[in-house]
Amino acid sequence: MVGWTGSRGAAVAAAVVIGVLVPVTQQASAAPAREEHPVAATAATAAPASAGPAASAGPGTAPVPAAAPVAPAPQAPAITHREERVDTPAGPVTVDIVVADLNRAELRATLLTGATVGERSSVPAHARRGGAVAAINGDFFDLARSNAPAGPSVRDGRALTSAVPPGRRLAPGVPGAQQGDVLVIDDDGTPRLDRLTLDASVAGPKGRLRVDTLNAYAVPVGGIGLFTSDWAGDRAATLCGSDTDRDAPCAPDRVEVVVRDGAVTAVGPPGGGAIPAGEQVLAGRDQGAAALRGLAVGDRVTVRQALTAASGTTPRTAVGASPILRDGAPVAGLDTRSRDPRSAAGYTAQGRLILLTADGRESTSVGITLAETAEQLRRAGAVDGVNLDGGGSSTMVFRDQVVNSPSEDAYRLVPNALGVVEN
Repeated sequence: MVGWTGSRGAAVAAAVVIGVLVPVTQQASAAPAREEHPVAATAATAAPASAGPAASAGPGTAPVPAAAPVAPAPQAPAITHREERVDTPAGPVTVDIVVADLNRAELRATLLTGATVGERSSVPAHARRGGAVAAINGDFFDLARSNAPAGPSVRDGRALTSAVPPGRRLAPGVPGAQQGDVLVIDDDGTPRLDRLTLDASVAGPKGRLRVDTLNAYAVPVGGIGLFTSDWAGDRAATLCGSDTDRDAPCAPDRVEVVVRDGAVTAVGPPGGGAIPAGEQVLAGRDQGAAALRGLAVGDRVTVRQALTAASGTTPRTAVGASPILRDGAPVAGLDTRSRDPRSAAGYTAQGRLILLTADGRESTSVGITLAETAEQLRRAGAVDGVNLDGGGSSTMVFRDQVVNSPSEDAYRLVPNALGVVEN
C-alpha cells in the first residue's frame, strides 16, 4: 500500500485540477494549486427578478441600484502537469502526471513517430517535431535490432504496424494481456482500451494466402509478413528466431515477393532497405515461403490489409500497451517485486487522458512495481490504464521541458511516443 509523503515543491492544502483530487503534497505547473471561484448572490443580496437597471422601492424612495453581474468562474486549464512524491515499502518515488482534457476542442492526442517505424528519436525530439505540448514514450520495441515497436500502431488513422507474436513482445508479463492490446483515441477524442487484429491477405492466380503481420519485426513461424514504405529495415531478420526466442536460428526457407501496381515484379531472397512508395513486399518463412513460391513475376495479385478493432470502432491513434487497470481496479496478479522506472497512460470516466512516469534506479527515487503503477493511475483518477515501455525509455515532456528524471545519462531514442497537441 503506498502513501503520500513530502513534495519537493511547495505544500498546499488540496485542490481539484480538472476533476482529479491532487494530494496534499504536490507541485503543479500550468495552473494554480487552488482556484478561487466567485460566490453567487444569496437570497438576501440578490436583486429581485423584476428589477430593471434602477429598480424603485416605491414612491418617494431612492432608486435601488441593480445588482452587479456575477463574473463567470474561470475555466480550468485544458492540460496540466504536477509532480508528486510517493512513499513505497522500498523508499520514496517521484511521480509526474499530465492530465489532458480531450473533450476540449483545443486539444488532441496523436502518435508521434519518425518517417519509418524503426526510426528513433528522443521523446523531446518527437514532441518538437510533432508540435506536442506534452508527450510520453510509447510501446516496447526491438531495441538495437530493427527498433520497430512490438504492438499495433496507428497514426492519423493510418495503420503502421501490427503485433508481433506474444512471445516476442520484450515486455514484462501482464496477466490477461493479449496480442494486439492497445490504448486508442478515436476521431472525437475519446480514449479507450481496445485490441487490434490484422486482417490481411494476398490473392493470386492460385488462390488466397493469409498474411500474418504488417511491418512487424518478427514474422511468426510458418507465416507471411507484409512490408510497406513505412518499413526501412532488414526484412531478412524478421524471418529469424522462433515465436518465443528471438535468438533462435533463422528459418532455413525464406523468400520475398515484391508487388507493384497489382503485379509481382520480383521473387527472391529477402532483402532490406527502403521500400519505394506504392511498392509492397511479402516475406515468408517455412510454410509461408513455400506458399509464396507459387507466385511468379508478372502474376496479377491483390494485397489487402486492415487493422480491425475488437470494439468495431476504427481508431485515429493507437499505441501498443498492456492493460494494468480496468474499471477502476488494478488487474489481479500484477508483479509486486520488480522496481523500475515506469511509464503508463490511462483515462478518466470523463475522457481525460492521463500520462504518468515514475522515476527509478536512483537514491532519491527507487522505482515502482507494476502493481504500484496501476495504483498510481487509479489515484490520478484513471478508470482504465496501460503499461508502456519503461526503464531507460521512461521520459515525459511538458511544454518543451523534460519534467521527469530519466534513468540514463542521455535520453533514450524510441520509435514512438504518445503526444498531446494544442490545436
